Amino acid sequence: MAKFGIGQAVRRLEDRRFTTGGGAFVGDLVLPRQCHGVAVLSPHAHAVIESIDARAAKAAPGVVCVLVGADAVADKVNGIPPFFMPESWGGPKGFSTIRPLLLSDRVRRVGDYVAFVVAETEAQARDAAELVVVNYRPLPALIDLEEAAKADAPKIWPDCPTGNIGVTIAFGDEAAADAAFAAAKHVAKVRLVNNRVTANPIEPRCAVGVYEPADGRYTLHTTSQDPHSVRTAVSAALNAPESKIRVSSPDVGGGFGMKANLYPDDVLVLWAARRCGRPVKWTATRSESLLCDNHARDQVVYGELALDEH
Repeated sequence: MAKFGIGQAVRRLEDRRFTTGGGAFVGDLVLPRQCHGVAVLSPHAHAVIESIDARAAKAAPGVVCVLVGADAVADKVNGIPPFFMPESWGGPKGFSTIRPLLLSDRVRRVGDYVAFVVAETEAQARDAAELVVVNYRPLPALIDLEEAAKADAPKIWPDCPTGNIGVTIAFGDEAAADAAFAAAKHVAKVRLVNNRVTANPIEPRCAVGVYEPADGRYTLHTTSQDPHSVRTAVSAALNAPESKIRVSSPDVGGGFGMKANLYPDDVLVLWAARRCGRPVKWTATRSESLLCDNHARDQVVYGELALDEH
C-alpha cells in the first residue's frame, strides 16, 4: 500500500501530448481515396416507412453509393443485438430486439437511420442526403415512461407479449413482504425521478472503415471505449470471423460509458467500404450526437418502507 493506495493521487502521463497538439483522434485520420458517409435520419418519433426513393441522391454530384435497408438484406448484413439481456446472467428471459443498421419498415425514435449516403466529400454527402425522399405514416409516439408502461399504451414492438415492458425482474419473498407491510405501524413511500441525460462528450463519435478485398479483411478506426466487444459485434453483423477484423481505438475525447457499445455507424462504414472499394469516414455533428448517442437514466423509482411502532 506504500506505492499505490486507495485515494492516492496518480500523476497523469498523457497531458503533455494533448496540450501540445499530439493527440491522435479518429476525426484527424485521413486515408488515401477516403470518401465520406452521412446518415439520413428519421424526423419522426414513431412512423411506418411507406417508401424510400434514393434516385435523386444517387445522381447527385460526387455521390459514390447510397445504402438503404433493402441493400442490407441483399448483402446479408445483420443488425445489432442487445448489449446484454438479463438471461445472460441468470435473470428472467426478456423481449430481445435486433437493431437494424438502416430502417426500412418502421422508425421508433427521432434519429433512426433510414439511409446512408457516401460521397467524395462530407458536404456532397450531406447535400445528397437531403435528396432522399422518405414517405412516412406517423404513428402515436410516447415520451413519458410511466405512460408507456400502461397496458393500453401504443405498442412500440407489436410482437412484444408484455406491451412496452421488455422484462420484469423480481427478488425476495413477495408473500413475506406483503405480510410485513400489512402488519406495519407506519409505511413511508417515495417516488424518485432520474431524468434522461446524454453524455455530450467533447469529441463526437467518428468511424473510418477500410476493406481489403484481396483477403477479406476489415479495419475499423472508431471512437470506442471497448474495441474488443465492438470487434465481436462487428463480426456478427458482417458475417465475418473476428480474425478478419481489426478495431483501432486511439484517443477518445470523452466517453462516460456512451462510447462503449457498437453503433450502426461502425458497421455502416465497413459495409460501405466493401461496397465502394474505398475507405469511408463518418463523423457525427453535435446535433446528431444529441439525437443518436445512447442516452442514460430516464428512471422512475418507487420505494416503500415498512416500520413498526418503535
